[in-house]
Amino acid sequence: MLEQLTVLAPGLIGGSVARAARARGVARRIVIWARRPETRLALGDQAWCSATSETPEEAVEGAALVVVAAPVDRIVPLVRQVAPRLNAGAIVCDVASVKGEISRMGHEAVHGNAHFVGAHPMAGSEKTGWQHGSAELFDGRTCFVTPVDSTDAGAAAAVVGFWRDLGADVVTIDPDMHDEIVAHISHLPQLLASSLCAFLSTRDPAWRNYAGGGLRDTTRIAASDPKLWRTILEGNRDEVLRALRHFQDDLEGFQAALANRDFVEVAARLERGRAYRDKFRPSL
Repeated sequence: MLEQLTVLAPGLIGGSVARAARARGVARRIVIWARRPETRLALGDQAWCSATSETPEEAVEGAALVVVAAPVDRIVPLVRQVAPRLNAGAIVCDVASVKGEISRMGHEAVHGNAHFVGAHPMAGSEKTGWQHGSAELFDGRTCFVTPVDSTDAGAAAAVVGFWRDLGADVVTIDPDMHDEIVAHISHLPQLLASSLCAFLSTRDPAWRNYAGGGLRDTTRIAASDPKLWRTILEGNRDEVLRALRHFQDDLEGFQAALANRDFVEVAARLERGRAYRDKFRPSL
């Protein structure tokens, strides 16, 4: 059990980390810092929050593990801000869906006093805010842990253990490989859902009232926060562009088969898609 876990800038993921840590007995004391005073006031009333701090520097004092749950573009600045106040040997991890630069720059920011180990739980929803968090959010979900070459092995093992204790299935991977993977399985689907809805918005607005479950299921994540996704796409721009180019090439092949009445090829592509989908892990 951690003597103190600190969560900085909790949204859906950070709030869920605190809830899960309390429910599973992972930390004896859970301290939270949020930027807005009204948020700190509301968090102070939650049973899973031991205390709130007015500054991130105060929040990390005494922490064995610090989870930085800020937006992608704020993580490294926040780590640099709190680095001088970290306990010797403390561990810092993040939850961002972009890992390359964050893993390297986070390591540099605390190196010599504490340890930084990147992490990314593949869990969440189109909803935002700590109010929508859940102690079960990470159950059976993949969590990537992305140490760099010079990461302390003990610190990396501690972060792996922490996420396992929260219920996640942990995969340890190179941060750049992580960014390539999530560009395809997370960032590309977001772009497709958002682009489809943006395209349909140029047609007759009444059409949406006739849609069945297919459109709702396909575009659920289009309801996600555009500001949040802008920072993610900025952070993983190169890998997302590569994924988009590959998908565009494949989509053009589908279009050509349909235009040429090559319905054998059309059916083969549909079957290939179904086969891939059928091999997904069962949802929880």
